[in-house]
Amino acid sequence: MEDKAQIEKQIQLLGEKFSDSGQNLGAYLDGLLYQRYLTYWDYIHLDTLLSLQVPRTHFPDEEIFIMYHQITELYFKLILHEQKQLVEDVSGNVVSFTEKLNRINNYYKALISSFSIMVRGMEPKQFMRYRMALLPASGFQSAQYRMIEIYATSMEQLVHASEREKFSSENTIEELYEHMYWKKGATEKTTGEKTLTLKQFEERYTPRFLRIAHQVKGNTIYDKYLNLPPESKDNKALRKALQLMDLNANVNWPLMHLGSAYRYLNRESQEIEATGGTNWKQYLPPGFQKIVFFPEVHNPETIENWGKQWVEHGLNPEKQH
Repeated sequence: MEDKAQIEKQIQLLGEKFSDSGQNLGAYLDGLLYQRYLTYWDYIHLDTLLSLQVPRTHFPDEEIFIMYHQITELYFKLILHEQKQLVEDVSGNVVSFTEKLNRINNYYKALISSFSIMVRGMEPKQFMRYRMALLPASGFQSAQYRMIEIYATSMEQLVHASEREKFSSENTIEELYEHMYWKKGATEKTTGEKTLTLKQFEERYTPRFLRIAHQVKGNTIYDKYLNLPPESKDNKALRKALQLMDLNANVNWPLMHLGSAYRYLNRESQEIEATGGTNWKQYLPPGFQKIVFFPEVHNPETIENWGKQWVEHGLNPEKQH
């Protein structure tokens, strides 16, 4: 009897829900009666997911290369998922702010720790062969990675270090965008001209980048922090989470890429270019770029030595502060 009463109550509540929206509960119950049970593989579209790895060569390790980059992009999407919520949140709740930053840092932790798949998980001889079938595609062309930066901090913080002093928030989004640090990483060494990789990337994503930059201007994650009352800005857990995100995004993650590039592209006899022609020795080292999302949460010494703290197994940012 208790179960029957509970079911009747639930049906009543459902009836009220659908009635409020002008819908007929009976029609929805018919749909529930006829529909198939949901399966795990249908819910996550497993067959589709497993069909998305399409190598361009016959080398087995190329499939590893494809899957790892797809996994990386899914983690980037998770990071963006949290960033968008932070940007849209108007509550100023420090606990929620910190919790979402901690989620982001967990995603970065998983990415950074998993990069050994790229560093040690492929045969260099295979990589050097199948990579030639990928031209001019490059991981440089990750749009989500750039979106993460735009959501995180103001555009003037993303100008190349050699030009940053010339720009400020007074410049337009369009002016700042033309001097983004990453553009210098995909230019021809001899002529200074943009590589095809960069041209393709800009043509595909520039309108989206500019739209997002305009949407979040004055409302980035850094702006959210700066606009908090003093007692909230001094919250130790929040500051630590911001520091860690900065180090993860702008030191630890680039350094892992740098280690991979040295393993596969650095040879004593010659320096091998990345598939997109990226100047990786100048583009990847965080000490050269000095991209800092949240300058106010770091001490001057940390910023001065940005990206220089290197130990045998990479940085442990949790010991930095």
